[in-house]
Amino acid sequence: MTGGRRAAATLAWVAIFSVAFAFVEASVVIYLRALYYPEGFAFPLKLIPAGYLRVETAREAATIIMLATLGVIAGWRPWEKFGFFLFAFGIWDIAFYAWLLGTVGWPGSPFEWDILFLIPLPWIGPVIAPLAISLLMTIFGGMMVLRSAGERRFHPGAVSWVLGGVGTSLILYSFMVDTDAGMRGASPAPYHYGLFVAGLIAFIAGFVFACRPPRTVPGRGNAQ
Repeated sequence: MTGGRRAAATLAWVAIFSVAFAFVEASVVIYLRALYYPEGFAFPLKLIPAGYLRVETAREAATIIMLATLGVIAGWRPWEKFGFFLFAFGIWDIAFYAWLLGTVGWPGSPFEWDILFLIPLPWIGPVIAPLAISLLMTIFGGMMVLRSAGERRFHPGAVSWVLGGVGTSLILYSFMVDTDAGMRGASPAPYHYGLFVAGLIAFIAGFVFACRPPRTVPGRGNAQ
């Protein structure tokens, strides 16, 4: 089996695992919402006991560890491993919302608010935001794996790292800027879509720069 075919087959198995794992995650959320939101999940949030909150935070950390471990096992080279992790995370998150929609009919709209993550602080935002990020993670992760298998370049330089850092900062700020209000039981302020879109653009630009072929300098070969 060629490297490209092996990588594609492994991506398929990673996708199957991620979809199944997403159902496990969705089932936990369904049970939690049945206990704390019997009338239906909506903001403002209801505060849960501190002990249960710690357990939920640890569960989210365990989820990331499991997806990262999957990437380490599936990949052969450092960027392949990271690519498999991104791919697995993206598929898992998209499937998570698909399972919720198929089982309990939520979210009714991609613009409904959700509590997205708890580490290091609670993230809140509309469902369309994590779906957009997960779609990019799926595409970028898959491309990283296939490019590596085909011996094609993926080498993030300084520009890519800066753009990635800027994109991360903008997106995290859009999720955490109104965390206090959401956790105090108040309704969050309107979401900062402009910051979010700017963060996505920065990520896309950084990835494009990382995939560019190296410049050729006459008489010197390839310049990194």
